[in-house]
Order: sequence, then structure tokens, then C-alpha cells
Amino acid sequence: MRFAALLTDFNWMAIVDIAIVSVIFYNLFLVIEGTRAVQLIKGIFVLLIVSMLSRGLELETLTWLLDKLWTMMIVALPVVFQPELRRALEQIGRGRLFGMRHALETDEKTQNLINELLRCTKVLSQNRVGALIALERSTGLQEYVDTGVKIDGIVSSEFLVNLFVPKAPLHDGAVIIRGDRVVAAGCLLPLTQDRSLDKNLGTRHRAAIGLSEVCDALVLVVSEETGIISSVMERKMQRFHDENSLGALLRETLLPSAQSAKSLFRR
Repeated sequence: MRFAALLTDFNWMAIVDIAIVSVIFYNLFLVIEGTRAVQLIKGIFVLLIVSMLSRGLELETLTWLLDKLWTMMIVALPVVFQPELRRALEQIGRGRLFGMRHALETDEKTQNLINELLRCTKVLSQNRVGALIALERSTGLQEYVDTGVKIDGIVSSEFLVNLFVPKAPLHDGAVIIRGDRVVAAGCLLPLTQDRSLDKNLGTRHRAAIGLSEVCDALVLVVSEETGIISSVMERKMQRFHDENSLGALLRETLLPSAQSAKSLFRR
């Protein structure tokens, strides 16, 4: 009798409500995973804890200051999270927030992109032609696209090599790739301020590290002096890539099937 009464009182709609909210928050987390928004949210949680402690300890001045800060943040947060909000709304509009990607089609395009990048970097390295290539991932790079010359061309080895030919109009800046298309060339990237870096690293390497400090892009660098191929992602630089090691990195980073398997294993 007691068990039957418990089932009668049990609110199944509350469980459904909680489940829907959980799915929404989980998918929103996937949208911001690997972006600067994660660090910003951590900072917000720290401020929230400090606010609760200040109220509990009756620290009036600190509480007043934090209250004013929260008022300001209500206005600032939509601006700060603008790239992530735009990305989430785009995915909702495409019906992809709760859906699966067309993995086979995406894998085929990405594999072709990887092959072209491998061919390109090999030619550039052999001829010691300097290059800086940024591959956009979760965080948008539009602010850096706007600093260069906008292009809308399918990625090919020949196309990329021609962009970096010495004395060509756009050879000095960075090329930005979005999906399987070159969106801009001659772009200006932020230089890192890290003073502990090797003094032998040139401007291209410092720009690659600088970009990785503010977003999750994968950046490829070919040294003009040595022909050494390097990659930078999440502030970490790997140097002396050959075709095999660079190919493995690109597949692990860019292929949706590889990312899904890696993410599932981590969870």
C-alpha cells in the first residue's frame, strides 16, 4: 500500500522536466567545450562563490562592490559570449544542436582537406617557403578574417602554395581556413607576449602561439629559414613534423569520427 501511494504521489512530469533541462545544458556545454567560454564560466562561478561568502560573513563593502559588478556583467555577458551564442543559434537553426552530423560526408571532405594540407606543407618545407595557416575550429576567427583579404576558395595544395610564394601580395600574413574553404589571406594574428619562448622562433611562430592563446584554432607554421613544419594548438607547439606525424595530428583534430570517439572515451 505504501509503495502504491508513493507511486501515486510521484511526479513523473518533474522527471521529464529535469531530463529536458539536463539535455539542453549538456548540448550547450558541448557547444562551448574547448572555447574561451569555459574559462569565463569558471570565473563567473568563482565570483558567485565569493559573493555568497561575502554575504554570509556580512562583508558589506565587498558585497556592495560585487553587487555592482553583477549589474555590469548582466550587460557585458551577451557581448563576451557573442561568438558562442551565435554558434549555438546557428546550430539550432540547422537542426544540429540535438542531432548527429552527417559523419560520412564530413569525414570525406575533411580527409580531402588533410591530404591537400599535407601536400602543401611538404612542398613549402622542401622549398623553404614560409607559411602560416590557421584552421578554424569551435571559436570563430572572423575578427582576424576581417584584417586580411577575403577569399572564398576550395582548399587545394596548389592554391595555398601560390598564396605563400615570396613577394606575392598576400605571402606575409596568415591564411585562415574555415571548413574546407580558404576564407581569407594576408591576415594579422596577435603575437604572444610569452618571454620564455626560444629566441630563435620568428614572427610566424609567435603569431601562431598568440592565436592559440585566445582560441582553439589549429595553426600550422612552415619556417622560411629551416623548412621545419610546426603545429600550435592550445598554447602547445609541436615542431619537426614529418608527413606521418602531421597527418596523424590533423586526423585526430579535424575528423569528426575521431573527435567523437575521443570525446566519448573521455566521458
